[in-house]
Amino acid sequence: MINELFDLKGKVALITGGTHGIGMAIGKVLGQAGAKICVNDRVKERLVSCKEEYAKAGIDAYSLVFDVTDEAAVDAGVTKIEKEVGPIDILVNNAGIIKRIPILDMKISEFEQVIDVDLVAPLILAKRIAPGMIERRSGKIINMCSMMSVYGRNSVSAYAAAKGGLKLLTENMTCEWAKYNVQINGIGPGYIATSQTADIRLNGHPFNDLVMTRTPAGRWGEPEDVGNAALFLASKASDFVNGHILYVDGGILANFGYVKGENEI
Repeated sequence: MINELFDLKGKVALITGGTHGIGMAIGKVLGQAGAKICVNDRVKERLVSCKEEYAKAGIDAYSLVFDVTDEAAVDAGVTKIEKEVGPIDILVNNAGIIKRIPILDMKISEFEQVIDVDLVAPLILAKRIAPGMIERRSGKIINMCSMMSVYGRNSVSAYAAAKGGLKLLTENMTCEWAKYNVQINGIGPGYIATSQTADIRLNGHPFNDLVMTRTPAGRWGEPEDVGNAALFLASKASDFVNGHILYVDGGILANFGYVKGENEI
C-alpha cells in the first residue's frame, strides 16, 4: 500500500530547534504521519509555547532543554529521550543560525559561532545517535542544508561555509553508514515564508522583488513544503535515497538567472 510507505507510526523523531518555523513545520508533518516528536531548544519558554502549538495539531510533543553545540549536553539529552520515549529512528538536524555580516566586518568568534551551530552540532548529534541506528540496521538522518550549499551571497560567508560543509558531511556520512541501512540526506530550502522573513516579504521590498522574479515557481515557499520533503526522506519511500540534497526552492537553483516574463514563451 502506498500509504504504508509514508507511515511513521512507532518511530521516534528528534527535530533540533523544532520549536518554530521550518523545524516546527517538519515536526507537525512527521507527527501527523504517526511519529513521536521530540524537540529541543536552549530556551525553556520556547519549549512551553511550542508544545501548545503542537497540541493544536493533535501532537503531544516531547520537549527538553539542551544546547546542540555542547557534546555533554547532547549526550544527556539523547540519553533522556532514549529512556523516556525510545531509541531515535529519525534525526533532523535543523537547529541553525545566520549572521549577515560582511567578511571584513565579521569577528572570528562570530564566524566560529555559526560554524559550531550549523556544521559542528549536526556532527555531534549524528555521532551520538548513529551508533544505535547502525546497531538496529535502520535509521534516517536529515541535515538541513541550504541553497548556500552550492553558491555564495553577499554578507553570509559563515552560513554558506557551514552549509557547504554540511552538504559534504552528509555525503561522507553516507559513504560510511549507508551499508548499515541508514539513509543520510539533506534538504536545501529556498526562500521560505517564515516569521524571520516577514519584514522582507512586503511588496516593493527589493529582496521580495528578487525572490518573486527570480524563482520560476513565482512564489515564496511555505514551511509545509519543506515538511513534506522531510516526510519523504524520513519514510520507507526513500530507502534507496542516500547522500542526496533535496532542494525545495521553487526551481531557483535550476535557473537562477530567470526573470519573470523575460524567459516565458
